[in-house]
Amino acid sequence: RFNVNWWYNTRKKACFASFCGYSPPCAFHSLRYGRIEKMHSNIEKMRKKTMNRCRWCSEQNPLYVRYHDEEWGKRQMDDPYLFEMLLLESFQAGLSWECILNKRESFRRAFDGFDVVKISGYGEEKTALLSTDTGIVRNRRKISASIKNAAVFIEIQKEFGTFCDYLLSFCGDEPIYEYDKTHSELSDRLSADLKKRGMGFVGTTILYSYLQAIGIINSHEPSCFLYRGEKTECH
Repeated sequence: RFNVNWWYNTRKKACFASFCGYSPPCAFHSLRYGRIEKMHSNIEKMRKKTMNRCRWCSEQNPLYVRYHDEEWGKRQMDDPYLFEMLLLESFQAGLSWECILNKRESFRRAFDGFDVVKISGYGEEKTALLSTDTGIVRNRRKISASIKNAAVFIEIQKEFGTFCDYLLSFCGDEPIYEYDKTHSELSDRLSADLKKRGMGFVGTTILYSYLQAIGIINSHEPSCFLYRGEKTECH
């Protein structure tokens, strides 16, 4: 149905734009395409709402949905991100990932933006301060482990050049596609090596979740719109 008032107002704005030195067609088309872009944006939002996702993704939590759709299982191998996720995964032990994700920005604030060098230098005073921070998980053993893990992370960087190269020494560049697992031969080997180097809260189940999070393992389920199939695990 043709909207006369909208047409009149649009043309009036175009004429005013012309008076101000702008080309009337450009002003008119910018308004028109602005409406089209908004329509496409709304369609995309509706499309995502009706998509099937992995069973673990609570669609009542927009933060969780965004994490599932835009981050989980996508290969991200820069060292600052790898350390951030390693720290967060280590705090997940015994808790849900949704709980940790909800506190992510509080962790970022408390742990100096996940700066691995700063964290590796934390002393007793900072540890005590973190133990009283209600925005994070106040587990002193996990806090102490995160400081030790930061130091080990730096040592691995020195040995391999980057932590990314260290991880890829266990498995090549190609992602692994598998689901419905809580650990694998790969996470077993990685966990054993990190423990040997002195890291804490890096059991095979935590490490498997970590590998899923950073995209070395893609575990989107067959019913999920992000499912990409299955491939054999690399050794």
